[in-house]
Amino acid sequence: MTFGIITDSSSNLPESMVDQYDLAVMPLEFIIDDVIYHSYLKGNVTDLKQFYDMMRDGKIIRTSLARKEDAEKLLRAQFDEGLDSLYIGFDSALSATYDMISTHIKAVAEEYPDRKLICIDSKAAALGMGRLVLAAAQRREEGLSLEDTAAWVEENLLTFSHWFTVADLHFLQRGGRLSKGVAIAGTILNLKPVLHVDNEGRLVPADKVRGRKKSLIALANKFAETAAEPKAEQFVAISHGDCLEDAEFVANQIKESFGVSDVLIHYLDPVIGAHAGPGTVALFFTTDKDR
Repeated sequence: MTFGIITDSSSNLPESMVDQYDLAVMPLEFIIDDVIYHSYLKGNVTDLKQFYDMMRDGKIIRTSLARKEDAEKLLRAQFDEGLDSLYIGFDSALSATYDMISTHIKAVAEEYPDRKLICIDSKAAALGMGRLVLAAAQRREEGLSLEDTAAWVEENLLTFSHWFTVADLHFLQRGGRLSKGVAIAGTILNLKPVLHVDNEGRLVPADKVRGRKKSLIALANKFAETAAEPKAEQFVAISHGDCLEDAEFVANQIKESFGVSDVLIHYLDPVIGAHAGPGTVALFFTTDKDR
């Protein structure tokens, strides 16, 4: 390994991939009944079905940024091993984690004049960010240097496309993404938003459809309309808020229509899930059009 890669738990990667690509992951936190939980602890598996059931039962879940000390520990471990480091952080338009952590670890890096640190705001979330981190790790395996890998990430990050839909508008309303009036009206009319992450990393509404199934089909349609060619060779990722059948429905739409075979489906991590809610489905792929 020629350099280390640090990311955070909002990258939503399964433990097997964290291990396969030797990634360093710092946890964001969530709070239930004043008890603080880590959204990622190496070797520990969080019962995410229970987490989403608690949300369905009305538990209010708050979230917190990654801790400076966790980032510092990971960076020092890589530097002390003689490795330079690439930090790819959670979309700064959605969280203050990147700004806070990058500022802190850049100061720490000054203690190691012989080591290099490059920090990149992913402008991405969940497995959209995870796919970007994996792409960086794959470039490292191909022999690219820290600088060349970082340059590739910067040049290509806006080709990593994000599309979301949610089952319950009230979770977006609690998180400040929708007004209370819009959430109530949308619920009454059974409207489901289709949202995406724009070039600035902001989560913005794109469409509204009536009914759950139509919203899932709308996600697959976004792949049809905007995925880069050849579509059959795409690596597609789907995050879900405890709604595996719906995630598989979207995956099957894409597989059957375009011959895609490489699809990763994984739970949406608690910190993002706390704001999007149970029933969230998020689709990630590569585009050669506007993100």
